Amino acid sequence: MAHPGAIHPPRPLDPAKFRDPRITAKGEPRASVAPAGLRTLWFNTGTLCNITCRGCYIESSPRNDALSYLTLAEVEAFLDQAAALPGAPLREVGFTGGEPFLNRDLPAMLRAVLSRPGSLRALVLTNAMRPMRRRERELLALRDAFGTERLILRVSLDHYDAAPHDLERGEGSFAKALDGLVWLARHGFTVHVAGRAAFGRESEAEMRAGFARLFAAQGIPIDAADPVALMLFPEMDATQDVPEITTACWGILGKRPEDMMCATSRMVVKRKGAAQPSVVACTLLPYDPQFDLGATLAEADRPVALNHPHCAKFCVLGGAACSR
Repeated sequence: MAHPGAIHPPRPLDPAKFRDPRITAKGEPRASVAPAGLRTLWFNTGTLCNITCRGCYIESSPRNDALSYLTLAEVEAFLDQAAALPGAPLREVGFTGGEPFLNRDLPAMLRAVLSRPGSLRALVLTNAMRPMRRRERELLALRDAFGTERLILRVSLDHYDAAPHDLERGEGSFAKALDGLVWLARHGFTVHVAGRAAFGRESEAEMRAGFARLFAAQGIPIDAADPVALMLFPEMDATQDVPEITTACWGILGKRPEDMMCATSRMVVKRKGAAQPSVVACTLLPYDPQFDLGATLAEADRPVALNHPHCAKFCVLGGAACSR
């Protein structure tokens, strides 16, 4: 018999799960999410990255170009599509990768977003390392032209201590990322941080307290208690077992489908060798063909079946979202 306090390894995913977009392995109706108006439009600027992280869900690296660089013209075309959607509710445009600053068009893409009518926000997910630092002059020009309220840079800092972060991202990466974060803060940019909730065995309160000490010591104006300014994301491992989400789960869990990320956001990707970009359901599932919703935002305006472990663990049970 195992000791009562023993920690058991996670169970592998039941291969019968997440097979049918309509029903679960138990034959129950699978939950889906209907579109509730596009509020956040994501662009994956390409999967190439300056570092290789052990747990990267999208497998970014200096060699992975499975998702090609988007161009400024392609981004502008989708911004036009978003503006033409009924109601035009778009509020925010996000850029992710890979490392977005490796795409040479990124500063021009940000300018295109910030120049649009309607006070759109631009959000960049970055590791704040060398690719970003090479764009300091362009960033300062954007700050001077548009201010800092609508341009947000979210820096990946897995932990408030260097050792866990470097274990994931490579020796010395914490110091470089922190240096970039401090540079952004000192030059008046709006900065957020993305950490990992399940690093070690600390509670969320302990993690936030640790980050608060780091921010105070470095003069970084981030409220560590703010769940948007400091996002602590759940771990993502599609090989581990997780419950499937049925239509009954909404009531059981006290959740609403309209609060899920795929209700109000879509992501544009361009797969290597493709003639044109595609629209996928969310930032977490760029490769799975069942979440490819078409070539235009209008085509992608349809329900999404929660037929993937990430849908359950990250979004429904984890309560996480890449944007708020």
